Amino acid sequence: MNFHILTLFPEMVMQPLMTSITGRAVKQNKIGIEAVNIRDYTKDKHKRVDDYPYGGGAGMLMQAQPVYDACESVISRLPEGKRRVIYVSPQGVPFTQQMAQELAENDDLLLICGHYEGIDERVLEEVVTDVISIGDYVLTGGELAAMVIVDAVARLVPHVLNNGQSAQTESFHGNLLEYPQYSRPEIWHGQAVPAVLLSGNKREIDIWQKNAAIQRTKERRPDLYRRYSELEECRKILMEKKLHHTDMTELVNRGRAVLVFRNEREILFRDRESGIYFHTDLNPGNKGSAVDWEAFSEQNPHAALRLHQEYMADMLQEKYAYSRKLCCKQMVYTRREKLPVSGLYSLNGKTDGRFFVRPLDFGEACLLEICRLEDEFPGMEKQIKKGSVYGCFLEGNLAGVMGICSDGSIGMLFVSERYRRKKAATALETCLVNRMLEQGMVPFIQIMEKDGTVFALQEKLGLCLAKERVFWLERK
Repeated sequence: MNFHILTLFPEMVMQPLMTSITGRAVKQNKIGIEAVNIRDYTKDKHKRVDDYPYGGGAGMLMQAQPVYDACESVISRLPEGKRRVIYVSPQGVPFTQQMAQELAENDDLLLICGHYEGIDERVLEEVVTDVISIGDYVLTGGELAAMVIVDAVARLVPHVLNNGQSAQTESFHGNLLEYPQYSRPEIWHGQAVPAVLLSGNKREIDIWQKNAAIQRTKERRPDLYRRYSELEECRKILMEKKLHHTDMTELVNRGRAVLVFRNEREILFRDRESGIYFHTDLNPGNKGSAVDWEAFSEQNPHAALRLHQEYMADMLQEKYAYSRKLCCKQMVYTRREKLPVSGLYSLNGKTDGRFFVRPLDFGEACLLEICRLEDEFPGMEKQIKKGSVYGCFLEGNLAGVMGICSDGSIGMLFVSERYRRKKAATALETCLVNRMLEQGMVPFIQIMEKDGTVFALQEKLGLCLAKERVFWLERK
């Protein structure tokens, strides 16, 4: 991912951003950061970029031409990809962690820093896609705000943080503030570290940290606590049919669920990462829906849906031009202990006749072979960039791939013909199940009912089958 900061003061942004985590990430080619001097694009011989505003008023205004030319100079050399042009201003939408997560999905972010009394409105209307504020106060320029946004977004780019769990366990994940943390010495100024943190009991520590996060959020951010409580109520309802709703409960557990609608026991979530909508209706005997699907379809014309009742799938197909893409059964790994790996695969490159399983690097040679699967598994390229797709190698050759799909399930399984019936699929899924358990996730997979080979693999690995089906719908 690349950040392009359009500013009158390049040195003001580059020196701080080239230190600490962001600086290390740039040196390791995990992100790119450049400062573009807007003054280089003025046509004024004195290098002026400002002028008096029409209609009067205090101060000077940055002119449209140099800002536009600076922006176009960046865009003209960018490859095709997802990009946003952001104007940082106190008049913008408040910046949040959720917004940082959405921005991290882009390939390039252009951040325009204003000065004086701002920038000519005409260029903002022409080039800007987002106006973002970091708070209800006024700074002398947009540079500090741009640096805040770059720092918050950069740390969410895959592999920027050394510890992959860091971004998953800190403040605002799952609408909770981070729990209190302690380091040595055990007693400082007469205050002792909570005994549970010294116990070595991982389960008890997890419980303490979760409860502490809940209490801190309740005291300091009642607005966040209210959202957390709403999702917890939904999760309790979904747990009544635990296997059937694992895809939805895991959205809550992983901090990805956005509650769009709830009416008693009817629930509609949006996955903030994939944008997929998940719906279920557990009202007894109900064959209707309180969701305004007509308005929903108009506002979200290309939405992908996961439905947990067939009558809902039939209704949306009949009335709102949705088509049924897949009908799946959900299988869930319900145990906490990891699957055995002895004699199956290695993670350190020493294969000894076993498979070597590791996350795929987007720049490696075998990618061409993998990208041929993009038509069969849309979104695989994006998941590779996130480090969510694993390759299984034998004697240096790619035997197969499997990964975590955009909806959070295990999937995208493909094994080369010459390596089939040699436990390549078993090695891949075993590795993914164990990795997800390490991250506190519940592993699950959604498979077509007729796929007997995959069903047999799940049963062999100990996954439990949900009785009800899940329906994948998309708009025609």
